[in-house]
Amino acid sequence: MTRSPQVSKDDRYDVAVVGAGPAGLSAALMLGRARRSVLVIDSGRPRNAPAAHMHGFLSRDGVPPGDLLTAGRREVAGYGGDVQAGRVLSAARDGDGFVIELDTGRTVRARRLLATAGVTDELPDVPGLAARWGRDVVHCPYCHGWEIRDQPIGVLATGPQGVHQALLFRQWTDRLTLLLHTAPSPTAEEAEQLAARGIAVVSGAVTGLEVAEDRLSGVRLRSGERIPLRALAVAPRPVPRAEFLAPLGLVPTPHPSGLGAYIAADPAGLTPVPGVWVAGNLADPHANVLGSAAAGSTAAGAINADLVAEDTRHALRAHRDPFSPASEARVCELIMGNRRHGL
Repeated sequence: MTRSPQVSKDDRYDVAVVGAGPAGLSAALMLGRARRSVLVIDSGRPRNAPAAHMHGFLSRDGVPPGDLLTAGRREVAGYGGDVQAGRVLSAARDGDGFVIELDTGRTVRARRLLATAGVTDELPDVPGLAARWGRDVVHCPYCHGWEIRDQPIGVLATGPQGVHQALLFRQWTDRLTLLLHTAPSPTAEEAEQLAARGIAVVSGAVTGLEVAEDRLSGVRLRSGERIPLRALAVAPRPVPRAEFLAPLGLVPTPHPSGLGAYIAADPAGLTPVPGVWVAGNLADPHANVLGSAAAGSTAAGAINADLVAEDTRHALRAHRDPFSPASEARVCELIMGNRRHGL
């Protein structure tokens, strides 16, 4: 018979949050303010780390991503939240909660689990592309378009979505080139749309980037032709960081947009597995920083409501039979939670 790992009372939490990005920290902040004991586990791999600034976040436009996370950690700690470095190796059901094992050797138990570990962006296999990622190789016009406006921009197509991406970026510049690379040729309708917007279409695989004085200056084609550019838009493949959820029966499924995969959940982030929520790019690979933070806040409200319902059920049982072992155990658990918050 397999026995659950021994977990000390100091390693028991109401909620374990996996991932300390905008979604995870926003959720932890809300849960801390709800007087819940929260552990946030972070592997230190934020998706937008290569970017110098983030945009579209009201009152925080232009702030370096790391500054937002530093402020978030400080705010979470101010409400008693515990943010720990580490990677989750496994999460398993244990009674009405979860046992979580970290690569640091620590094992913790939580009544609820919120996964906000995000995604890893897999870039097209073009030499030099990764080195410029987040600088002058970008993917989101709403995140980077203003900064590269009116510049010669290329769109590296790797699939049918290339035309759509080119039409989007046309809003920021009239000096746009769609590089077909490995994508199929546009349909007749698409070709007419591209021509109507003045978007040049270039066939042939891109074999490398050209850089001068630490700035993108163009791309090279297999034919030897050089296309002058100041920025290159790509469509990375977002891969969910969700391996630790597989033992619970949660695996990524193709996203309805056709780009990447996600963990399916209801609007509040609740997955088909009771007690497990997801938020941020793990639930929506297209969500920006502001959207991810909002999703984390929404999930936190749903989690606290779920815990309130459970606490009420326990309280009713204790009220009806105050001498039962289950009632005594629950009272002890609540006392430990109060002590964690200094009550």
